[in-house]
Amino acid sequence: QVQLVESGGGLVQAGDSLRLSCAASRRTFSTYAMGWFRQAPGKEREFVGATDWYGFNTLYATSVKGRFIISRDDAKNTVDLQMNSLNLEDTAVYYCAARSGAPRVSSSAYDYWGQGTQVTVSS
Repeated sequence: QVQLVESGGGLVQAGDSLRLSCAASRRTFSTYAMGWFRQAPGKEREFVGATDWYGFNTLYATSVKGRFIISRDDAKNTVDLQMNSLNLEDTAVYYCAARSGAPRVSSSAYDYWGQGTQVTVSS
């Protein structure tokens, strides 16, 4: 079992940056692929990005590529999402997720989920 806890959400202005962090409970965290997803009000949960346990295979959604960066620290059991040049469309609840295997775009491929953290971007 893997428990995930996100932190770092908040209210920012368009153009600002924000860094989210996801802490995992399991000490074998390094064998899991980690993903970030988000869900805006009235919309389905969507893929943001994901990375494998080595950090060699990192995927990003087209909408965030070049603005968001995923990094992981296996010594601390954390994976961060650095979000730059935020815009109004980035407003959502952000979730981290874990799966044993390669990173995937589909949310159904992930076995463990955090509770989510709210990110609100204002104009």
